[in-house]
Amino acid sequence: MFGYIIVNKQELKFREFDVYQSYYCGLCQSLKERFGRRGQLTLSYDMTFVALLLSALYDESVESSTCKCVAHPFEAHATSRSVFTDYAADMNLLLSYYKCLDDWTDERKWKGRLRAAALRGRDKMVEARYPEKAEHIYTLLEHIHLYEKAQEPDVDLASGCFGEIMGEILACRKDEWEDDLRRMGFFLGKFIYLMDAYEDMEKDEKDGNYNVFLLRRKKLSDDEAFEQEAYQILQMMMAECSRIFEKLPILEHAEILRNILYSGVWCRYEMIQKKRKQKDA
Repeated sequence: MFGYIIVNKQELKFREFDVYQSYYCGLCQSLKERFGRRGQLTLSYDMTFVALLLSALYDESVESSTCKCVAHPFEAHATSRSVFTDYAADMNLLLSYYKCLDDWTDERKWKGRLRAAALRGRDKMVEARYPEKAEHIYTLLEHIHLYEKAQEPDVDLASGCFGEIMGEILACRKDEWEDDLRRMGFFLGKFIYLMDAYEDMEKDEKDGNYNVFLLRRKKLSDDEAFEQEAYQILQMMMAECSRIFEKLPILEHAEILRNILYSGVWCRYEMIQKKRKQKDA
């Protein structure tokens, strides 16, 4: 997956990080139970955020336990699981499978084809549980593929489709919170898509792959102006996402979620900036 929606560990209290880690381990266990060890390989921080957010918003019981795993065979780790951990596992598997197919279709990446083959059949389990969501997500990914194939220069089109995907995922129930969750997911998804494009600029330029930010940089013909514009776009996405989050009646784990939305999502951006400055030095 992408791995942009993460915590800033340095700014979290130890207790808060332990809670966050317990949801990450809980998601890992849900993936294992529902899809086996191959399913565990799709584990992502992005869907950990989904599980934590939805568990904090809705009044559903959270089961606390401990487990050992391949990554930590000698030490038991705390796990936190709710119905939304299983839901996030399903969405995680579905997106991972579709992304692997997309990697093969767009760039003929053999790794993508092999990973998709390894997950084949498991995607059908999720599609059977959420047929409408799965169909909508697949349709939106097809739209993204068409935009990318057409070398679409508008930063809002392909990213907007991924925003709708994340909106579909966050809007897990048809209730009073559906519209806010869908809107929050929309801006979060746009941020993820554009951050991925921002990070992959050098690689995509070398490989000749579509990248909306590459097209934008070429049009501006000014690296400094591009960097300012890219940052403003990313900042605007997270500002809207955070504004909607603050409307939700979330008390439990609110500081962890704020850490992610206000600080954690920028960790990769800062890492990319540092790496590029070192390269240019």
